[in-house]
Amino acid sequence: MPIPSLRALLIVPALGLLAACSTPKEEEVPDLGPYVAVEDGDITVPPVDPEYLTPPNRRETVAYNGEEDPGTIVVDPYAKFLYYVEEAGQATRYPIAVGREGKGFKGRATIKRKEEWPGWTPTANMLRVEPEVYGPFKRGIPGGVASPLGARAMYLYRGGKDTHFRIHGTNDMRSIGNANTAGCIRLFNQDVIDLYNRTPMGADVVVRSYDESVALEGEEMANRG
Repeated sequence: MPIPSLRALLIVPALGLLAACSTPKEEEVPDLGPYVAVEDGDITVPPVDPEYLTPPNRRETVAYNGEEDPGTIVVDPYAKFLYYVEEAGQATRYPIAVGREGKGFKGRATIKRKEEWPGWTPTANMLRVEPEVYGPFKRGIPGGVASPLGARAMYLYRGGKDTHFRIHGTNDMRSIGNANTAGCIRLFNQDVIDLYNRTPMGADVVVRSYDESVALEGEEMANRG
């Protein structure tokens, strides 16, 4: 019977000791960037689930190829982007969700009203078309994390009249980057807070047509979501 070498006798226990001392590999923590939980007064804005942040569904600074002046908000309801135009040919680009109302408006408007944590009440048309969905909320939902308008809302006017077109937050994170059945222009709450803080009353807003979206973003991007 062969006798184990002294080296083998020493190596085997040492390997066992190393295995016992090794620590499990930590799971990689996703980089949420600006989409972490945010304390906003008495309300905590929940973090955005990483599965909804796949590029291009993240806020970023990009080269801007439009002709609008710095400080202008440009909404592309087809490519599902909103741009805040900055100096030196750049813009902050935010991913958005778009409802029927979002594609029913184009051209220029002005921000004439801003609200923090606005409440929400379904429109008469919503109640008529989908009473089973909106009927339970006919009395409205107060401002807060449960409100479909999210953390902020900005109201667009044209010729001194309310267009009923809104740029607002959302409590439905999975909708961002997609077209939806109802609503105007929605952003992640972290993004709409950032945009709201940048945007003064009276700021200009431009909403692109489909043809403008194709010309500036390309046909594939103009049909995303």
